Amino acid sequence: MSIQNVKKVVLAYSGGLDTSVILRWLQDTYKCEVVTFTADLGQGEEIEPARAKAEMMGVKQIFIEDLREVFVRDYVFPMFRANTVYEGTYLLGTSIARPLIAKRQIEIARETGADAVAHGATGKGNDQVRFELGYYGLNSDIKVISPWREWDLTSRTRLIEYAEQHQIPVPKDKRGEAPFSVDANLLHISAEGKVLEDPNEEAPEYIYSRTVAPEAAPDKPTIVEIGFAKGDPVSVDGVAMSPATLLTKLNELGGANGIGRLDLVENRFVGMKSRGVYETPGGTILLVAHRAMESITLDREAMHLKDEIMPRYAKLIYNGFWFSPEREMLQALIDKSQERVNGTVRLKLYKGSASVIGRASPDSLYSLAHVTFEEDDVYDQHDAEGFIKLNALRLRLARRREG
Repeated sequence: MSIQNVKKVVLAYSGGLDTSVILRWLQDTYKCEVVTFTADLGQGEEIEPARAKAEMMGVKQIFIEDLREVFVRDYVFPMFRANTVYEGTYLLGTSIARPLIAKRQIEIARETGADAVAHGATGKGNDQVRFELGYYGLNSDIKVISPWREWDLTSRTRLIEYAEQHQIPVPKDKRGEAPFSVDANLLHISAEGKVLEDPNEEAPEYIYSRTVAPEAAPDKPTIVEIGFAKGDPVSVDGVAMSPATLLTKLNELGGANGIGRLDLVENRFVGMKSRGVYETPGGTILLVAHRAMESITLDREAMHLKDEIMPRYAKLIYNGFWFSPEREMLQALIDKSQERVNGTVRLKLYKGSASVIGRASPDSLYSLAHVTFEEDDVYDQHDAEGFIKLNALRLRLARRREG
């Protein structure tokens, strides 16, 4: 990309060392105006300090937004309607946050007349793909700047040197080599790199910040009831809550009971394997509860179809295709399946586990009259004979052919 072609760029800006260096680098290298966008997705850190830092660096247009409710309502909950997990265990906490950030960057670019967007993802990870697929999926003509693929600041030492040369404040805790990198939002917190790079070494306890160790959790279980309407959780213990408030509550309950820890080696979209340690306390509870709610409200074949398409849906989100037509098609199918997923699920939270102990729904397909072991008037057991013979017909014909 020609440097002269960029007049104004919207930067996804955290206020941390990396994106502050990127901000100055964009100003110096592209000689363009920089607009900063900082999103509160529930990462648990103050985001307002980013405003002062951006102002200090000469930024005139600064966007700082609380997007927690939008994040949970429009991204997390739709994903959980599909019971989405990647490679059997990962609840996609990082992946699902990227399309929202990308969407707001494109919207802000339109509002401010910017012709480019920029992110701070490295050239080795998945996030560069997720951001940029999101950008292009929403604006085919947008210019994208990825500093980590362009500059020569290839080490933390070089970053700090650049910051000092340009009077960018560097917190004391950022001067040493970070023991691991962290990504956080309301759904999860992840840790990768450095002390975690050897997949055969147990993650040290100091890695974890949202959950107590299961063995240190209370000896008395916590009972919680979650209410659902059309597949989405709407209440905890009978108290109606907004999406972000509800997930925050489940995070508190799960964290206190040691629920939601995951040590995973995953396959990145760019081709390499990576080891990550994740904490998703509320999401882990929600997944168990939602499947239990579906167990009594979904038709058998509808449930099985959802389970068949889920890995494809999870892969689309992991790889960054949230704004693709195929993801939207799958979402329409998933949302249709949730029309009668209503009721309550009761769970027992205890030392790292979330176990279902009860479920009830006004739309239940569970018929005690049909499944009882006692005498009934609704099911003729003789009917099973014809059912079995018809299903066995092809097997019997094949066996006869074999002699």
